[in-house]
Amino acid sequence: MDYKDTLLMPKTKFKMRGGLANKEPKMQGEWRENKIYEKKLKQNEGNTPFILHDGPPYANGALHMGHALNKIIKDFIIRNKQMRGFYAPYVPGWDTHGLPIEQALTNKGVDRKSMTTEEFRNKCIEFANSQIDLQREGFKRMGVDGHWDDPYLTYKPEFEASQVRVLKDMVAKGLIYRGKKPIYWSPKSESSLAEAELEYQDKRSPSIYVAFKVKDGKDVLDTDTSLVIWTTTPWTIPSNMAVAVHPELNYVQFNYEEKEYVIAEDLLDTFCDAAGFDKEKVTRTKEVKGSDLEYVTAQHPLFDRESLVILGDHVTTEAGTGLVHTAPGHGDDDFIVGQKYGLEVVSPVDGKGVFTDEAGKYAGLYYDDANKVITEDLDAAGALVKLDFYTHSYPHDWRTKTPVIFRATPQWFASINNVREDILNAIDDTTFQVEWSKKRMYNMIKNRGDWVISRQRVWGVPLPFFYAEDGQEIVDVAVIEHVASLFETHGSNIWFEWDAEKLLPEGYTHEGSPNGVFTKEMDIMDVWFDSGSTHRGVLDRRDYLTYPADLYFEGSDQYRGWFNSSIITSVATRGHAPYKELLSHGFAMDGKGKKMSKSLGNVILPEKVMKQMGADIVRLWVMSSDFEEDVRVSDDILKQVSEVYRKIRNTFRFLLGNVDDFDPKTDTVSYDDLYEVDQFMYQRFNEMTNLMLDCYDRYDYVSMYQSLQNFINVELSNFYLDYGKDILYIEQQDAPIRRSMQTVLYKILTQLNRLLAPVLVHTAEEIYQFTPHESKESIHLESMPEKAEVDTELVGKWKQFMKVRDDVYKALETARNEKVIGKSLEAKVFITEPENMSFNDIKGNLEQFFIVSQVEVVDTLSDGTEYDHVSVKVEHAEGVRCERCWNYSTADAIVNGEDDICPRCRAVVDALEG
Repeated sequence: MDYKDTLLMPKTKFKMRGGLANKEPKMQGEWRENKIYEKKLKQNEGNTPFILHDGPPYANGALHMGHALNKIIKDFIIRNKQMRGFYAPYVPGWDTHGLPIEQALTNKGVDRKSMTTEEFRNKCIEFANSQIDLQREGFKRMGVDGHWDDPYLTYKPEFEASQVRVLKDMVAKGLIYRGKKPIYWSPKSESSLAEAELEYQDKRSPSIYVAFKVKDGKDVLDTDTSLVIWTTTPWTIPSNMAVAVHPELNYVQFNYEEKEYVIAEDLLDTFCDAAGFDKEKVTRTKEVKGSDLEYVTAQHPLFDRESLVILGDHVTTEAGTGLVHTAPGHGDDDFIVGQKYGLEVVSPVDGKGVFTDEAGKYAGLYYDDANKVITEDLDAAGALVKLDFYTHSYPHDWRTKTPVIFRATPQWFASINNVREDILNAIDDTTFQVEWSKKRMYNMIKNRGDWVISRQRVWGVPLPFFYAEDGQEIVDVAVIEHVASLFETHGSNIWFEWDAEKLLPEGYTHEGSPNGVFTKEMDIMDVWFDSGSTHRGVLDRRDYLTYPADLYFEGSDQYRGWFNSSIITSVATRGHAPYKELLSHGFAMDGKGKKMSKSLGNVILPEKVMKQMGADIVRLWVMSSDFEEDVRVSDDILKQVSEVYRKIRNTFRFLLGNVDDFDPKTDTVSYDDLYEVDQFMYQRFNEMTNLMLDCYDRYDYVSMYQSLQNFINVELSNFYLDYGKDILYIEQQDAPIRRSMQTVLYKILTQLNRLLAPVLVHTAEEIYQFTPHESKESIHLESMPEKAEVDTELVGKWKQFMKVRDDVYKALETARNEKVIGKSLEAKVFITEPENMSFNDIKGNLEQFFIVSQVEVVDTLSDGTEYDHVSVKVEHAEGVRCERCWNYSTADAIVNGEDDICPRCRAVVDALEG
């Protein structure tokens, strides 16, 4: 007789091969058609909200793995919250203004000079929309759920109006002002930059020591001596107005080769080494305190004017000479100390980095080219003490990757100083997952200067300020509100289309414009002001969102960017942070930890991975990544993730196949009636459930990934499912031992699938559709399992037994290698009991637990092998192999050849034949 037909083999139509690349788009289409996202929100309507506010990616360029990391983690968070009953809508957004789009259009051949500003801005909108459409489809293909048909876009009139109102509120509190200060300027972009738009790269710079001859020593210094300064920017020498010294430092006047110099005492040796002075020939002639040098004057080495000696606490002895070249038009410290002494702010460099006529003979020179010319002139004037070169970290424009300069120009500023303490208090009130991120945010605000909010571009939100005939700035909240209303109705293009008079309120007058003539500001707002206003333009405007948001989550670069500008504008206008919690992620690097670049050929695009492997593989890679650090991705890493996916999929396939004949309504066994091994797995799964829910709460997906692998590979595949085949396939369909195990398998199948649904969104849906007796339209309308109590005593006992089982498996492997047995069912095991445990306490069949045919427990085993917990000896099983279950039996009927199957199998077969 062929006993194969009497076995209860697994039955499921769930395929072993995923075929994700083909299945996923169809599944996503069905979700959209059936409005699953909307139904999720509807069923949680009125529940506690959870709002993750989307930091807007820039609307330009193909999506990369960093985008995937960001959006998929957000999707994990939102889906988990939705399945736990929170009302959690997700509104994606895009940052649409700024230089990169202007540059992209130029690169595409758009001739900016041949069209009006309005026409060019409309081109920018068209381009931004095309990029948004491409990126939106990419994010949707990743399985990311949200309000894709109603995102927020920073160029939309309603958003621009909200942004202008944020500015209005800051004006009302006296936080916005116009001033001429040195700021970071990009000659390549021809625009001011905020600190958040800088990145630091190595740059080779000239290093020069320059002698400024004393003109009036104030009876402190001799007139034939020289003050020695050090600088790495010779091009700023024409703007020198002073030499700064520290009031508490000691300075020495010394003679070298019949010339007198002044240096900070602590730096004398260092200076001599750098300048090549023979220390044996150096003679000190005078010592003086820095404070005594105040108001000494020196002759500028290149121009017919004096340089004043001033006091400054910013002067240090870390490098240089302790006498600091001071050009208020080209340095922040220089400007601040210069204001105290009433120094003129000279900045003879235009927006392209070219010297103006104010620079005299250097007019027309590019600032970097002027370094050489100015150094040569200093040498010719006898003022150059030493020229050298050195490589150092230097700020660069993060868009154009070119060096920036400090340049004093009239700009609009937001005062940080006046709200700094309030912002720092708001940071203290914010939740951070890791302490270092709080320190980072805190220090950035603590050390931040005033925010330059004006930009010399056209693609952005105009600054709604006017000027009277006499040049007076008109900063009026009523006027700004009027402009905001116009923007809301017409869009901000009208700023460039309408004259100033038409933009002002009807009948507006101002004492500075007796003839009613006004002009308008032509600068736009910093794009960080755009994205930093989303708490008003999105959270505050949409009644289904909440302000402040529960969470902001972006890349770690946003501590100086979006996190920063958002908290400034929120605290300044509302008195608190726009987020309750702040979380960040690292960057996606290649497999060796290097930055991805086309030139290195190490770029991996999510679009390509999804076409080849499917979005769930990308999502599982995200789950496997410790995102708080930089994460790595490569073809090899993705192949490893694919192997893990296959193991997960095949485990679910086994579970599905073995509950095909199980009806949870009629076949479920109560917990107290479960066999003890099933109770153990029930409790272990409770532990796993609690762990995964905790991981979701901590955003700790990598721990969840590792624990999931361990649970599936070790506890399910290597033990429970392997042990269970003998029961699931061999026993009668309704046998209590079989229904007991199916009860636990069904629990694991359905609840583990729910736990994984926020991660493997497509695979979980597919599993759900093949799971018998699931009733909802989609798994994504199901709820997460609840946390459960764990019987730790039972779990502890069985974990100890599992260690004993590991010893038996080692012995079986040795016996297999020595050809004593082939398969484990050919074995008879002799085993001693472990300390502090009796096998009688383990309720069940040791033969089934060890997957062998016979087990004999003995008190001692002199010829066995001693392992960590027990001694074991393996022999070939006694009796004859059952042709149905393949266990060896010593029953008389099978030994005598009267039957070919064991008594257990005979009872099952006879019952079937009935």
